[in-house]
Amino acid sequence: MMMMMMMAPASKATPAFSRSDRVRKALMREIADIIKTDLKDHRLDDQVISVTDVELSKDISIAKVYISILADEAVQADLMTILMSYTGKIRKAVGQRVQLRHTPEIQLFLDHSLERGMKLQQLLDKISKGEAV
Repeated sequence: MMMMMMMAPASKATPAFSRSDRVRKALMREIADIIKTDLKDHRLDDQVISVTDVELSKDISIAKVYISILADEAVQADLMTILMSYTGKIRKAVGQRVQLRHTPEIQLFLDHSLERGMKLQQLLDKISKGEAV
């Protein structure tokens, strides 16, 4: 009796990081730097502004950029309006810094995750100290 072994076709090893992941990380790094150094607006000075994430469309034509601003809600809204007015300048600077055939459209969104994390940490600190919540 003869047994036949079926072997799976050899598959290419997948890279540790996909192209879109490398582009996403490059965009996060560069956009954060552009906001910090290239945007010459006194209203952005002395503000804690962070790029927390970038989501790319499959064809890398759209980049959803999530921004965290450490300030009260009114200041956050004002700063987001200011940043949104600079999306064209940000896109142009990204195009000069990141080597892509087509620079993605930049869409900015306010990210509240750092605020929620800080509030949660404050609650945990109160609980660990035995304070009333």
